[in-house]
Order: sequence, then C-alpha cells, then structure tokens
Amino acid sequence: MRRSSLTRFAWLSIAAALATITLKSIAYAVTGSIGLLSDAIDSFVNLIGGAMLLAMLTVAGRPADDDHAYGHGKAEYFSSGVEGALILIAAVTIGAVALDGLVHPKPLEKIGLGLAVSTLASLVNFVVGFQLLRAGRKTRSIALEANARHLMTDVWTSAGVLLGVGAVAITGWQPLDPAVALAVGANIVWTGLGIVRRSVSGLMDTALPHSERTLIQNVLRTYEKNGLQFHALRTRDAGARKFVSMHVLVPGDWTVKRGHQLLEQIEAKIYKVLPHVIVFTHLEPLNDPASWQDDALDRPTLSGDGSGSKEESA
Repeated sequence: MRRSSLTRFAWLSIAAALATITLKSIAYAVTGSIGLLSDAIDSFVNLIGGAMLLAMLTVAGRPADDDHAYGHGKAEYFSSGVEGALILIAAVTIGAVALDGLVHPKPLEKIGLGLAVSTLASLVNFVVGFQLLRAGRKTRSIALEANARHLMTDVWTSAGVLLGVGAVAITGWQPLDPAVALAVGANIVWTGLGIVRRSVSGLMDTALPHSERTLIQNVLRTYEKNGLQFHALRTRDAGARKFVSMHVLVPGDWTVKRGHQLLEQIEAKIYKVLPHVIVFTHLEPLNDPASWQDDALDRPTLSGDGSGSKEESA
C-alpha cells in the first residue's frame, strides 16, 4: 500500500468524527447526561485529530527530496503528538463538566432514546477504528495507529458512559452520571499520555526495540565466528522506516570487491529478518588502529597530524 494513499483513511476518520459528534450531541440533548456530553466532547477531539492526520499523512507521503533525503515520514509523529495533546485537553474539559454535574446534578430524560443513539455512534467508531488500526499496523503508520487507538478507546469510553446512564435509569441516583464522566476523563488521560510518549520517542530517534536489535546481533554473530568484527552499531525507529548503521571490520588485505560483496550479503540478511529497514554499512580494516577509535558518535580528534577531527563517511 502506497503511503500517499493513506489519506483516504484520514478522510474516513473525519467522516466518522462528524457522524459521532452529531449522534452524541443528539443523545446529550435528549437526555441531559453529563456522561454523554463528555463523550461528545471526546468525539470533537477526534475531528481535530482527523484533520491533523490528513495534513501530516499528506506531508509524510511526499517522496524524498534534496532537503529531506530520508523522506518526510516523521511528520506522522507531529500528528500523533498533537492528537495526544488534544486528548489531554479534552480530558480536562470533561473533568470540569463532570465536577459541575456532581455539585449540581440534573435528572436525565428520554434515557432509552439517548442510549440507542449513543450506541449507534459507538458502532461507527468501532468499525472505523478497526479499519484504521489494521491499516496502521500494515503500513507502520504511527499517525494512523494513534488515531485508531483513540477511536477504539472512544468505544470503550462510550460503553462506560452507557453503563453509567443505564445505572442512573435503574437506581435513580443522579451522581452516578458525572461520576462515570470523571472515570471517562481519567481513561482519556491515560490514552493521551501514551500517544504523546510514543510520539516524543520517535522524534528523539529512539533505538529499535530490544527484540529487533537482537535479530540484528544474531545475524552479525554468524560472521564474528569467522573472525570478522563489528562496532558502532546504531539503530533508530522513524515510524514507517527503521534505520541501522554499523562499521564492519575485515582483514586489511581484502580487495574492495570482496569487502563490498560481504556488505551486500550482511545487508540482505538483515533485510530478511527485519523488514522495512534501511542499512548503512562502513568497511574498515581490522589491522588499522584508527578503525578502533571511531565507534563513538562523535569522532575523536586525531593527534599529531594537525587535521582536527576525523571526517570519514560512513
């Protein structure tokens, strides 16, 4: 699936948000439920998140250019980060409305109709959220996954609200409605923090998960048994792409052709165990002392030749 085609899922998210805002607003209007109002507020956040998703997927789908040689894929982290922040703002708003409801409880009306309309809105979110989550996992789109998880969380949130409103209908105890709304707000906070945390990790070039780094190291161990060595192994997760770089140390008397063939072989094996990866390798001679001094991110200053820091393309 081409990444430029993912924008259709953003339009689907926007359409779902508009539909659920309408349905949940109707449910609130006919019942006066604070819980249903909190649900409608959360759906409004979905609409803003869908618009942000559309904008960032459009940017992320652009091909690499001179100013963005690694592509534009990390734009997706801005979408997920903004959506996470909007979720937190919605949670604060819901909390304020719920607290007011606890202080000034109001009787609910036409509960049956309100529950039916809200249930329909939840079904819309579930179907759309499931589609977005599947597409996000397939394409490794963090923006789609973040939007999908918000929609799926909205489904469970709505289920909690429906239970709260139903409990009020059965028991007649009005404070149950705003109390459930407060629980909804707390759940939304947890979701928002998780999305923001993952977005920040991506923007900070966090390394690949331990399990994936282990797959790479297992490939390299098969060559170390034959006397080859590796260092300066670095990885980073950039949404749809994974980046791996390393220095490969071989006997100094090898020809360039033989070394190149080895690098091609190593890269092919890493591609096989770890899809969606881009591998950068740098060949060095085992018997050159300088080969053992450049495994840090910042290259050391070479002493004695007055040339300053070592500049050697990896």
